[in-house]
Amino acid sequence: MHELALIDRVDVAIVGAGAAGLFAAIWAARVFRAANTTHTVLAIDGARRLGAKVLVAGGGRCNVTHDVVDDAAYAGSTRPAIRKVLRAFDVARTVAFFSELDVELKREETGKLFPVTDDARTVLNGLLRAAQDAGVELRHPWRVQSVRHEHDGFVIEPDPSVATSHDSGLLVPIRANRVIVATGGMALPRSGSDGLGYLFVRELGHTTTSRIFPALVPITLDKDRTFIPSLSGLTLNTTITLWSGTGKKLVEFTNSTLCTHFGLSGPSVLDISRYVIDARRFDPAASVTLNWIPGETFDALDARLAALRARSVGRFVFDLIPERLGRAICTACNIDASMPLDQLRKDDRRTLALALTRTVLPITGDRGFTHAEVTAGGVPLAELHLDTMESRTRQGLHLCGEICDVDGRIGGFNFQWAWASGYLAGRAAALATLPAES
Repeated sequence: MHELALIDRVDVAIVGAGAAGLFAAIWAARVFRAANTTHTVLAIDGARRLGAKVLVAGGGRCNVTHDVVDDAAYAGSTRPAIRKVLRAFDVARTVAFFSELDVELKREETGKLFPVTDDARTVLNGLLRAAQDAGVELRHPWRVQSVRHEHDGFVIEPDPSVATSHDSGLLVPIRANRVIVATGGMALPRSGSDGLGYLFVRELGHTTTSRIFPALVPITLDKDRTFIPSLSGLTLNTTITLWSGTGKKLVEFTNSTLCTHFGLSGPSVLDISRYVIDARRFDPAASVTLNWIPGETFDALDARLAALRARSVGRFVFDLIPERLGRAICTACNIDASMPLDQLRKDDRRTLALALTRTVLPITGDRGFTHAEVTAGGVPLAELHLDTMESRTRQGLHLCGEICDVDGRIGGFNFQWAWASGYLAGRAAALATLPAES
């Protein structure tokens, strides 16, 4: 990146150079380059090494997006608001953008799009090249202490207590005509997401949701009330359902599920986690059940068990699920797996059918922001102009990425939000600094 000398003011400053911040910087700089101006775009970040979340995403392969993205895959702000932002930069444009950077994407059976290299660094290097080619000035590690508004722009104050790779003389306030806050949320704090961005935007007049909590996070179970932790390492497709305290089905996901020493993980669990955490806060009686045989119902399975005669319980169960799991369920139900089905009492038969199709999960909590992939909550989209991601309360301030109250399912949806919101914020911030056409 270009070395930035001591400067009095930049045109657009982006606080946070993760996925959304880099994307915003690229598009802001491209606007200026297309206009053949000398305007300056500066992206600053407190990390010594940029792109930590990009590099760990998708198991180190970076799930760039999904082949089908719509508002139904997101929670937080209203679906119409989310839909409007997503339409501004859709999947086709994302694929084309990365293709222009020689980052070709491939579609997997799940619909997820990964780089053909299966290496997240390919994606990060492409973004950094695009930023450099567009003329983005990049400074890091440069940790922001505060962002304040002045009558003609913004002042970004550095944190003098954090060492940087730059000469200490460069630890001077940055003045900017427009600021884009792309600091992320609080997930994966080791990547630099410490929630400080929420403080910045609150001091600039914004609110944040009353609840800010981990999303796409593994859940923990009471080991004294379930056999699941004893199956650590077992993976299979299941259906996980969240029920209200009154018995209403709220949401469910069917996908790969991983039993762990602490409880459960895997795509199905990560997807439902934000809904579980949110529901348990307001509805203590809410419950979560797990169906080990997706598509099977209690009534249908109970009828099948009742109709069979010349088979043992174990032979029947082990044909449906892995034997290790089947034996654990039989033990939990106090049923001998070698018992013939026609000797199974009705109550035991129904207990077994219930355990197979509707195991109640004794949830104790979640693994927190340290293990979460994204943050739920943030600045409501109602406080932003959705065609520009500009603040409705502070002119010249734009927001994008995870700091907004938008969180998506696992599978590239959160990156697509970063691309779309970053695109809108970057272009709009740059265009606003150009002279109006006569």
